[in-house]
Amino acid sequence: GLSYTTFEYSDLKLSADEAPVDGEVSIACTVRNTGERAGDEVVQLYLRDDVASVTRPVKELKGFKRVHLEPGAACRVTFQVSADMLSFTGLGYRRIVEPGEISVMIGSSSEAIRLKGRFRLVGETREVGEDRTLTTNVKVESV
Repeated sequence: GLSYTTFEYSDLKLSADEAPVDGEVSIACTVRNTGERAGDEVVQLYLRDDVASVTRPVKELKGFKRVHLEPGAACRVTFQVSADMLSFTGLGYRRIVEPGEISVMIGSSSEAIRLKGRFRLVGETREVGEDRTLTTNVKVESV
């Protein structure tokens, strides 16, 4: 829903420009309450596999966190994303993670993207099993 305050997103940082197909990457940003009232914001992380062997969604929600901020306050939100979160059913009907370019988008909704970045998955295509990581850990720190 709408808020009675405003929020600013800044300082997008990725832990690496490249990550192995069996690794992970940290994606962080700063969110500041720029309004005059306290409020909650749901910070959302979307990813897109730009060069997959099969057609992939334009934006996939891979993590989110609700943060409460007083007027003028800021926090650092860090998403710890496993490459498993980018797995999909490939042409051979197996769940795989492929190397390639990944677009990063952070915002308050899929239509309100505030920050964009990229990283590359590197290595050989990897098949993932039922033990794959299915969640994104999120850490929030006051700034």
